[in-house]
Amino acid sequence: METLHAHDELFSCVLLLLVTTIIILYLKQLSPAAFKRRAAGSPSLPCPSGLPLIGNLHQLGTHAAPLMMLRLGSVPTVVVSTADALRALFQPNDRAVSGRPVLYAATRITYGMQDNVFSPADGAFWRAARRACLSELLSAPRVPSFRDVREGEAAALVAAVTDTSRSRSGSPAVNLSELLIATSTTILRRVAFGDDGGQESIQAGAVLEKTQKLLGGFFVADYMPWLGWLDALRGLRRRLERNFHDLDAFYEKIIDDHLSKRGGDASKGEDLVDVLLRLHGDPAYQSTFNSRDQIKGILTDMFIAGTDTAAAAAAEWTMTELVRHPDILAKAQMEVRGAVAGRDIVQECDLLRLKYLKRVIKESMRVHPPVPLPVPRETIEPCTVYCCEIPARTRVFVNAKAIGQDPDAWGPDAARFVPERHEEIADLSNHHKLWLDMSFGMR
Repeated sequence: METLHAHDELFSCVLLLLVTTIIILYLKQLSPAAFKRRAAGSPSLPCPSGLPLIGNLHQLGTHAAPLMMLRLGSVPTVVVSTADALRALFQPNDRAVSGRPVLYAATRITYGMQDNVFSPADGAFWRAARRACLSELLSAPRVPSFRDVREGEAAALVAAVTDTSRSRSGSPAVNLSELLIATSTTILRRVAFGDDGGQESIQAGAVLEKTQKLLGGFFVADYMPWLGWLDALRGLRRRLERNFHDLDAFYEKIIDDHLSKRGGDASKGEDLVDVLLRLHGDPAYQSTFNSRDQIKGILTDMFIAGTDTAAAAAAEWTMTELVRHPDILAKAQMEVRGAVAGRDIVQECDLLRLKYLKRVIKESMRVHPPVPLPVPRETIEPCTVYCCEIPARTRVFVNAKAIGQDPDAWGPDAARFVPERHEEIADLSNHHKLWLDMSFGMR
């Protein structure tokens, strides 16, 4: 009897807590400051009415506007869905919308946002890390130095497709997704580690796959911090900690192996881990790479990007569209045959001449963006768009899928697959198309 009474008391406390939270949120919307803003007649972005506590979470995908304000839980959020709105928000407010939200999983996996993707863009670390990556990891001399690795793995991919199709006389279907992901992962391992990374690197592939799923997962704490304990009840925090421990152990093993083999010295055949260790000992980069965690954060960026399934999806959609449009396929094949001049293998030096094929890839990424919703931004200061003020710490989502199908930007045939439309991108007046191809803003 006493146990039953205790359970009833606990249930009453939880119910009282929820009701109190809802009332507080409702009264917050009716606060004098809110009345003052409405009385002043200040314009506001369109915002569908939401429910207490969860805001507009239940309405995602049911409303559309070029620029719309939502409330996801307790987080004010702006969604950009047209090219004109993208330009209106980012061009005059580039710095204001350069921040990143503090997301639970991303903060843990990037060692406290010590990386290029999630670190604050107004901080010294992000500027120094970005400069180091551009001048050392992705510089003009560095990228061609791994050409043999890329060409060798590309040839192995072609051979694998050929062998697989021949070995399946009854079922010649080939799972290109698996082959493309395996190829990109192998290239990354060889570029980062100097070889295939060994058995530890293969095991890390499964860890990285789990990492991607956790980064894309829904954590209640990201939208309703006071209900973050639900993530623990769902087991998400435990899975995240286990994944982080495995990932960190992999990084420690790789760094220790490189230090023991090369002593941290620069050499002619240095890989990306060698470069990061060299920068770690360079006085000019002491503020950027002064700890192993910062090196691991940069490695996380590279591994997540290099093993992301979005790249494989982009290749699959491109081939799908070529099959759907035989005339475009024939034109692309003719260009490739002319570029290789009788050779069996396409080399990297041939890619510069494949202008039409590049337009095909751009059009595929426009119609089928690999990442329909890129990593969200967050305003670091108030800004104005369309005469409406957006407060600081507002989350910003860019709907790349909707922008890619925007008829105002791409014409009435925006839904059609037309690679020729990208011929005019050379005209610098087409800012919206340039921004879609080259990302947007200072990040």
